[in-house]
Amino acid sequence: MPAILFSIVLQAQDTSLLALAQSQAGTVTSYVSGTFKATHIVNMQTIESPAKGDLNFIVMHRFGRVNDGSYNFFGLDNATLRLGLDFGITDRLAAGIGRSSLEKTFDGYLKYRMLLQTSTNSMPVSLSLLGTISNYTLKFTDKSYLNATYRTAYTIQALIARKLTRAISLQLSPTWLHFNLVPAARDQNDLFAATLGARVKYTKRMSITGEYSYLPSGQVSSMDTRNSFSLGWEIETGGHVFQLVFTNSQGMIESQYIPHTAGSWGKGDVYFGFNISRNFTLKKK
Repeated sequence: MPAILFSIVLQAQDTSLLALAQSQAGTVTSYVSGTFKATHIVNMQTIESPAKGDLNFIVMHRFGRVNDGSYNFFGLDNATLRLGLDFGITDRLAAGIGRSSLEKTFDGYLKYRMLLQTSTNSMPVSLSLLGTISNYTLKFTDKSYLNATYRTAYTIQALIARKLTRAISLQLSPTWLHFNLVPAARDQNDLFAATLGARVKYTKRMSITGEYSYLPSGQVSSMDTRNSFSLGWEIETGGHVFQLVFTNSQGMIESQYIPHTAGSWGKGDVYFGFNISRNFTLKKK
């Protein structure tokens, strides 16, 4: 008899716990994941960042221009490189550093995920805030006055993204850039731009990506400045994300590709290259 009573009590407890779990199930928030697979679409950063304790190593490589001709093997004889490390301080806050061979530039950033898209559309978008700083160290024999202050630029971006379907994701990034020193008096120290990016997944591990940066006229005096436009083919291979890219921008950070893109797609001023990302888990979950 005691065993029967004990069994009835346990069954009653299980039933009440199940009912409690079922009653609370409707309040559990489900967040959308995998809006993008990498921290970059091509050049622009995405809302994604490493999880807490994860380290992401990225290699961004651009060959020379395709229209350099056969003598330069259609640009493959030349290269521009950026190496970067991104670390997840928390699941929402990440920090990164990088070094580009273009103008021997160092860069750093902080990224914070403020909002997460929910599956119920109670929050329709994801939002990350990005702040960057860059400093180029290329030496000039005739410009000794260029100290570190004059060589520094800052960027603030709002990364607003939505995963429309399992296959399609979009991101819009309003951007503010500040340069401590500009080339000409007509150039603005503060620039405003916007970048639109997209990812279309067509197999379980392959996607087509693209991005376009719009810099309104009147902010930069150079007639050679064009809007950056890039396309990529993305392949996910376990811990790696491999991207083959075509872009009219030689620079790969915000202070380079947004205001200083000079290549023209119509003239063949296109740089072929790739991005490789590798994620390492340093802290056991």
